[in-house]
Amino acid sequence: MQSSSPILHTVIFTVFVPGTVAGLMPWCRRGARLPASGVDFWIGVLTFTLGLAIYLHTAFWGFAVHGRGTPAPIAPTRKLVTQGLHNYVRNPMYVGVLLMILGQSVLFRSRALAAYLVVVWIIVHLFVLFYEEPRLQKQFGEEYTAYKKRVSRWWPRR
Repeated sequence: MQSSSPILHTVIFTVFVPGTVAGLMPWCRRGARLPASGVDFWIGVLTFTLGLAIYLHTAFWGFAVHGRGTPAPIAPTRKLVTQGLHNYVRNPMYVGVLLMILGQSVLFRSRALAAYLVVVWIIVHLFVLFYEEPRLQKQFGEEYTAYKKRVSRWWPRR
């Protein structure tokens, strides 16, 4: 991917990667379950929608517009993104994807999706630790070091 059209490349990445991880795979793993009803339905829908909004805001506004790159490792941002949701956690895009999966596990009352969520989180966490953070440190140096001191990886600080 070239960074000449970060928005288009972000759309393509979104369809194939998060679309598969947080869309296609959960849909296939839900089995023949129908959506929950009552409070579980609304909790699932709201959690999924919150996750989708977080992902879209981060991927498009944060990465494509502000960072002038994409969420894809092969076409990373040219600028360290620290604005918006990145003021609260360093990985809001992943938080959004995980919330989408969580929402579906509640919506379909699916233990299989809850287990899938745990597996995805472990994979994402290891990817962040062993690939993303070292790459960002190398690319942005002291700017990234200062950012890491100020903003938590997963949980917002007060």
